Amino acid sequence: MPQTSEPKLISGNANMPLAKAIARRMSLHRGVNVGLVDTRVERFNDGEIFVEVFENVRGEDMFIIQSTSNPANDNLMELLIMADALRRSSASRVTAVLPYFGYARQDRRTKARTPITAKLVANMLVGTGIERVLTMDLHAAQIQGFFDIPVDNLYASPVFALDIKSHFKDRMGDLMVVSPDVGGVARARELAKRINSPLAIVDKRREKPGEVAEMTVIGDVTDKTCLIVDDICDTAGTLCKAAEVLLENGAKEVHSYITHGVMSGPAVDRVTKSVMKSLVITDSIAPTDAIKNAPNIRIVPTAPMFAQAILNIWNGTSVSSLFEADTLEPIYDGMYRVS
Repeated sequence: MPQTSEPKLISGNANMPLAKAIARRMSLHRGVNVGLVDTRVERFNDGEIFVEVFENVRGEDMFIIQSTSNPANDNLMELLIMADALRRSSASRVTAVLPYFGYARQDRRTKARTPITAKLVANMLVGTGIERVLTMDLHAAQIQGFFDIPVDNLYASPVFALDIKSHFKDRMGDLMVVSPDVGGVARARELAKRINSPLAIVDKRREKPGEVAEMTVIGDVTDKTCLIVDDICDTAGTLCKAAEVLLENGAKEVHSYITHGVMSGPAVDRVTKSVMKSLVITDSIAPTDAIKNAPNIRIVPTAPMFAQAILNIWNGTSVSSLFEADTLEPIYDGMYRVS
């Protein structure tokens, strides 16, 4: 495949601030202006989505930046229609950059006569002509196998590790990483290894989705600064309850590191009123004004990591190098000083 002069970025309406930030970072790295392709994405009166690309993309290596977050269906359709527009305009390759992959929680059949919607979405993306996917912290790693195309799954844990070493540098020995459920142990263990901290688990028993009947802490959290680690914070009910249970079991204070801040319904109000000292999320989903103004919610940028990953894909170099904190620290321009 002949390499074009520069990678081309195009964005839907899901997270335009992140798309612009990625473009700015790539411009900084390349030393030339890398802007978003001029595009019109709008809706007709009946809700149909229409896309028009105003620049020539023939033979170009295109990257569509679009989280399939709320409203998930509209943002997914925008992505599919943009991909179709680019393929019909003779783009050389189309890569979908999904900072947040919606429907990932429907990755298996939990009971009879239910769908595996994550697989359906994967089929739709491949069927529309997308040749590669770049995402971050998939809810379940096996979702990569739902695709018959390459999937690069970045991790927030190296960036979180930098943030933790910067903000807790004077009390690293007091930290305890906590998984809010048994299913998230692998993710929590990964971060615990990076910051050389022990691991605890909050075992929860659900009566039905959205409600938690009982929680038990596995591990001694007495006098520890607990860091709850998870991939998604939706309504924040489980998260806030877990923080309370940890304090009841002797924890000194509780902070949370969550990759995707879905923050539905009462989530922001719950977090604001909770016993958590802080909730750290990424900007994989565009934060609302309520999230930005919440006193105990902090947002970590992902644009430096995604910009470098896009450049590595375009150059045909390693993306897995971005799994290491040593690689990410210079990319984040000294934002985190851990020495």
